[in-house]
Amino acid sequence: MPDTDIQIVSNEAGEPTAVLVPIALWREIAAERETAYLLGSEAMKQRLLAAAQRADGLSLDAVVEKLGM
Repeated sequence: MPDTDIQIVSNEAGEPTAVLVPIALWREIAAERETAYLLGSEAMKQRLLAAAQRADGLSLDAVVEKLGM
């Protein structure tokens, strides 16, 4: 994503006060912050790693079909 997609908002004195970013970039940033928060807890980190290694789960499509949605 080019830096030109990011806009800096300045006040009357020319000082930067805010940043406008494309929603796709904002979602990436939010996801990274959430992941960092979750990985900050050792217990949650272990749960996430265990869940990622499980192979017996159902796909979203399978769940939707099973629930008749």
